[in-house]
Amino acid sequence: MAEVLVYVDHAGGAVRKPTLELLTLARRIGEPVAVALGSGAENTAAALAEHGAVKVLTADAPEFADYLIVPKVDALQAAYEQVSPTAVLVPSSAEGKEIAARLAVRIGSGIITDAVDLEAGEAGPVATQSAFAASFTTKSRITKGTPVIAVKPNSAAVEAAPAAGTVEALTVSFSEKATGTKVVSRTPRESTGRPELTEAAIVVSGGRGVNGAESFAVIEALADSLGAAVGASRAAVDAGWYPHTNQVGQTGKSVSPQLYIASGISGAIQHRAGMQTSKTIVAINKDADAPIFDLVDYGVVGDLFDVVPQLTEEVNNRKG
Repeated sequence: MAEVLVYVDHAGGAVRKPTLELLTLARRIGEPVAVALGSGAENTAAALAEHGAVKVLTADAPEFADYLIVPKVDALQAAYEQVSPTAVLVPSSAEGKEIAARLAVRIGSGIITDAVDLEAGEAGPVATQSAFAASFTTKSRITKGTPVIAVKPNSAAVEAAPAAGTVEALTVSFSEKATGTKVVSRTPRESTGRPELTEAAIVVSGGRGVNGAESFAVIEALADSLGAAVGASRAAVDAGWYPHTNQVGQTGKSVSPQLYIASGISGAIQHRAGMQTSKTIVAINKDADAPIFDLVDYGVVGDLFDVVPQLTEEVNNRKG
């Protein structure tokens, strides 16, 4: 069976959920070969093997931590040349998409970004995408070279499928450009205890209707009761009510959770583009004519300051 390269997103050896989703998708089209780079790479082997990786190629060098992007592209290219895969899959994060694009240019292949599903086809893997601000769903395949596909988080359920997970060292020769952009300092992100926005199974977002930074406590309370991430519309972010890192939309982050709750958000196309692929969408808005209601699975017409606290209380009561 043909092998599929899967780029591993991990933190010190702890494999992030989008990579496990990639392994599930990779098994549909071949045998997953994982590529883990940097500090703790060898510690990823157990989790990767549990989810279907037949081999784990690992490499560690100061370049992966001290310089941006290019050393990882060099390593992934080395893995590509060693394995000759039928496809290369990467998580569709900001970094992942840049790695994918640079690799595609180097190997002379086509690229698909922000795929939300993947299936085997007679002429190669077929990817499903949401196009034109999520107004259309398309199916595409690469017609030149080895397909390089970046897949959005939450596109597939994580499925365990134990495999050998044989660890092999990957030999990497860094290019001259690998040390062109050096990381001179790092500031750890302040932890909120909530899931990462783009990876969360549930997202609760607030918009203009929240009417102030202090009022986002209502949104946060519901999110915490559900174990969810907190999002915000562009209007709320531009007003300074919530950090830009939490913006959901065409100019913010794109999310695709199992459940998306929009509170006080009108549903402008800019916001819809970032959340329209969510599996189930619930909207709370006192304007019965708000565009968001054209999109949702369930809608509540009412003041969010009446509805959301009651919803939070009900969730907590059921948990108790």
